[in-house]
Amino acid sequence: MLSFRSAAIAALMVCAVAAPAAAKNRKVDIINKTGHTMTSFFASNVDEESWEEDMLDGDTLKNGETLEADINDGTGACIFDFKAVFADGDSVVKRKVDVCKVGEFTFLP
Repeated sequence: MLSFRSAAIAALMVCAVAAPAAAKNRKVDIINKTGHTMTSFFASNVDEESWEEDMLDGDTLKNGETLEADINDGTGACIFDFKAVFADGDSVVKRKVDVCKVGEFTFLP
């Protein structure tokens, strides 16, 4: 019985340590200050080979507007690549953004 209790306590301690890491805030304000309308925004875990779904989902982000993005793919990862696509067809990619540390990310001209 003592070894079961010790194992249970150890398991609870692991959960207590893991929970704060998994609960990190991954909400990032995406700010468009490019002078152009953003038509798509993607945030993909750096371990992914393709872009995840478009977080604008058919909407647009005009110059000066902000998108509050919850960038959480369920893996607990903090490092993501960002891609913005604009109405004129141009796109901008920013690699290795730590979404656990930044509260906002601004696309500039």
